[in-house]
Parts: sequence; structure tokens; C-alpha cells
Amino acid sequence: MSSSAVTTFRASRAAWSQDLGLALIATLIALAVDAMSGFKTLHDAADNDSLLRLIEIRDLLAGQGWFDLHQYRMGVDGGFVMHWSRLVDAPIAAIILAASAFTGSIAGGEMAARILWPALMLCLSVFFLARAARRYGGDSAVLPAVIAGGGALHFLGIFSPNALDHHNIQLMLTLASLSFLLAAPQQKAAAAFSGICAALTLAIGMETAPYVAVIGLCVAGLFLFGGQGERSVARQYGLGFAGTALTVFVSTIPFADWGQARCDAFSSVQFVLAALGGTGLAVAASFDAACRTPMRRAMALAVLGAGLAAITLHWFPQCLAAPYAGLDPRLHEYWLDHISEAQSMFQLIQARDSSVLARYVTPIIAIAIMAARLRQGAWRRQDSLVGALLVASFVVSIWQVRGSTFSIALAVIALSGWIASWRERALATPTPAVSLKMIAVWLVSMNAFWTVASAMIADDPSATGAPVAGKPAMADCKADKDFSILATQPDSTVLATSNLGAPVLAYSGHRALSGPYHRNIAGNLLVLDAYMGTIAEAKTVIDRNKVGLVALCPGSPENKLLVDGAPGGFLAQLLRGAIPAWLEPVAGAQDGPLQLYRVKQG
Repeated sequence: MSSSAVTTFRASRAAWSQDLGLALIATLIALAVDAMSGFKTLHDAADNDSLLRLIEIRDLLAGQGWFDLHQYRMGVDGGFVMHWSRLVDAPIAAIILAASAFTGSIAGGEMAARILWPALMLCLSVFFLARAARRYGGDSAVLPAVIAGGGALHFLGIFSPNALDHHNIQLMLTLASLSFLLAAPQQKAAAAFSGICAALTLAIGMETAPYVAVIGLCVAGLFLFGGQGERSVARQYGLGFAGTALTVFVSTIPFADWGQARCDAFSSVQFVLAALGGTGLAVAASFDAACRTPMRRAMALAVLGAGLAAITLHWFPQCLAAPYAGLDPRLHEYWLDHISEAQSMFQLIQARDSSVLARYVTPIIAIAIMAARLRQGAWRRQDSLVGALLVASFVVSIWQVRGSTFSIALAVIALSGWIASWRERALATPTPAVSLKMIAVWLVSMNAFWTVASAMIADDPSATGAPVAGKPAMADCKADKDFSILATQPDSTVLATSNLGAPVLAYSGHRALSGPYHRNIAGNLLVLDAYMGTIAEAKTVIDRNKVGLVALCPGSPENKLLVDGAPGGFLAQLLRGAIPAWLEPVAGAQDGPLQLYRVKQG
């Protein structure tokens, strides 16, 4: 190895070490902040998805099959199949088992995993943000990326202790895919790692399909216009993407389901398109006959795109419909249309929701900065990659708030370069005016600043905890202790609104008919039938489904939806204190946030 190569290797290793060290520091600071608050999110009963993820992991550790994704304790008798991936369950379960060896109990292992898993995802996300910023804005952009990125990710809420949902690992893998792609083709195998990360985030959940598609289109576009220099990038990315899709398919999908197409989870649809798309891109980039000239590259990509489109239209046309097109209209009206992460930007503006500042300002500033670069003719490969993903995530966030989780993080990369340029100006021209401008640039680039500003406007300091939490918040029954009396009752089936479903399962041995999951159609409709029907109709649902307990959270905003829809219904009467003769209050459960009623037998 030549002396220059050795110097380059050492510099690269030093940069990796520095970026990882800064990410660790940012993570430790975030953990310290959470520790000073007593890790209050560990007792959060409002995060349905994290609680149900924990339940899935408990079931796996208790012996439920790797390929069996049934949630047997929710919905009608027999449960329903969840659309989540074991790719998230496995590493968290491993942490629980390893930690339990030190704590002496599974409960202690769970507590450790609920802290360590989000912290690990935060550390890796900040690390890949730093790596991407270094490639985008140079070495001086790393520190701004860690400071602005660490603050932004902390306030997103998806990295708080107890956040076991898959959104944090999906964001981390998306940032990793972008970071590796920015490093290619200078770093060997970087493009292959980018493809691996893109395939993994897609396999974990379909929410990231737009970003994975944009990354793939960027690779194809660079291959088309970049010519020979991007051949190895396209080949490695395609092979990494296709190979990972194959590995995930055979390792997480049971053989009996290989022929089933499911649009809301990784299945034959996603596998076929990913395998053919990745392999086709790698093949096109491997043969001179297909990539010698721009015209040939364009023809090869056109044939590949047409083939994928034809396969989709012929075999999987159902997956071109809206994600919840087949959902029962009542579930749209009384559940889906009111989920906060599914709201649009325009709905937030119309509702005068001050969180618009925290969700949209920094991405808009970042896009404006990149647009200015484009007008100045200073566009680079890095700008194409970062800009494409940033714009895509911002467009998604206009449609649904959940996209702002990605656009906020991706905006950090462009903003860190902007901050770095002003830091250099301040060093070169240390005048008060330049220094004040640099400080202003720092402030407006910090999403944490806009988060605090939105909370102050709303006059709600507690809102600073999770501006993009993405879960329907409950006005009450938010703590694990609220379900303590429920856990003392003999195991039965519980009738409760959907936001109480996951806590019922997590904090007791009971079953719950309802839960905020689109595959639990039968169970959710039964709860609507019971709570919005007459007392007699409610009794019919209760008897047919062997319900033993009725759980009521008077402070839940979900109640208002159902009561407004059925003012004379069973739920409305319960809230007014009209308790039918076949229900009896559970002793000690009427004064707390969660009220319990036992169904009399006979």
C-alpha cells in the first residue's frame, strides 16, 4: 500500500472515530436529560405501537413461532395477523435476554432494552447524520450536524426510552443508506451497504417505500448521467438491495405464504419488485453493451422500468390503490381520520396547530438553501442525493405528518453545511454583524428552537417532549399505574376503545377486542357496534364474544367521537352514569382514570 493510500486510510479511520465519538456524546447527553426526568416515558401507556411491539417480543420469547405474527389476545377469538416484521423483534429480544442475565429477571431485561434500544438507534442515527454531513458540507459541517441533529432527533420523540416502535430504526436505516451512497464510489462496498440498508428499511415497514424508491431512482439517475464513474455504484447497490430482499424474504416469510401478495407488509410483491429491480440494475451496469453510451444506459433503464411496471400492473394491481382503500368506512370515520400522524399539513394549519413550526420550518429552510445552490449553478452529486430525499420526505409530510420525521432529519444535512459556511465566514471576518448572522443561522437551523417556539405559542410546555410522536394522544389513562387494578382481575376479554387495547395487553393478562391497527377490522367494528349501539345491542356483542370486563376512560378524546356519532348509545349512557343492571363496578376502580365494570354472569 502506497504512503498516500495509508494516509488516506488513517484519515478516514480518524474521521469515523470522531463521528462515532460525537454521536456517543450526543446520546449520553440525551440519556442524561431523560434520567433527570426520571425516564418518565418508560411509564407511558399512550404509545400503543411500542407497547404492542413489547407484547410481540414477549410472545416470541415465550415460544410463539418466528413466522407466526398472530396477535392472539386482540380482536375476535383467534386474533389477527400483524403486519410488522420480526426484523425489529429479534434484536430487542436479544437485548432483553442478554440484559436479563445481568439483572436476574426478564422484567429487568425488558427495562434495560426499553432504554438501550432507542438510545442505540439515536446513536446510530446521529452517527450517520454526521457521516452524511461530512460528505455534504465538509469536515466543518460535522459538529453542526451533531448538535442540530441530536437536538432534532431527541425532540422527535421516537428515540425516547420505551420507544420500541419501528419508526426509529427505519429513520436510522434511511440515513445510513444515504450516508453510504454519498461515500460511493470513493469507498469500496459503500454502495452495497446502501442497498442493504434500503432493503432492510423497506422490509421493516411500507412507510419508507417512497424514500427507498427515491434512493433507487437516484442510483439509476447517477448511472444514466454519471456514466462509467457510477457503474460500480449501480452494480453494488443493485446486488446489495436484491440480495438483502431475498435473504429477508426466505428468513421472515413462511414457505406457505410465499405466493401471497400483501400490500401493507413485506411479501411476494415487494420481494419480486426488489429482487428484479436490484438485479436488473446490477446487470445493466455490468455489461459494456448496455452502458457504453448514455443512450444505451437510458434504453436499459427504460426496459427495466417498463418490466417492473408491467409486472405490477399484471400481478399486483391491488397495491396501486390507496393504502387503506379497502378499510370499512366506519373505521375511517371514527378512527383513521383522527390519527395524528395521518393528518396533512393543511389540516394542521386549518386547526391552527402551532406544531406546524416544529414540523415544517427547518425542512423549508433547507429546501430553500438547496434551491439557491441550484440557481447559482453549484449543484453537485451530493446535492442530488440529499435534495431528492429531502423533497420526497417533505412532499410526504404535506400529505401525512409522519413524513416530517424524515424531512426534519434530512434537513439537518443541508443546514449543517449552511452553518459551516457561516462559521468559516465568521472566522475569516470576525465582525459583530457577521457573528450575529452566524448566530441567527444557528438558531433557525435548530429544530429544537422551533419546537420550543411552537410549545410557547400553544402555551403548553409539555408539548416540547414529542412534536412528531405520531400517536393519537389520550387525555388520561396515560400511565402504566392506571391499569394496576385491571391486572388484578381474573383474565377475561375486555371491551374498551381502541387506544386502550395495547395497554390492556401490556399491563395485564386480558384480551382486548379493539386496538388501533388496520388489520383488526372485525374486533374494531365489534367495539363500534357495542359502544355506539343500544344497551341491548351492546349486551349481544358482549355475550357473543365472552366479554368479562368493560373498561372506560372518561378523559379519552376517543369517547367524544363515538358519543357525537351516537348520543344515545351504550358508551354515551355509561359516561352519563347510566349503568345497566348486568354490569357491576369493580371495587376500587371507580376513582382512578380507568373505570372498570364487571359483566354479571347468568
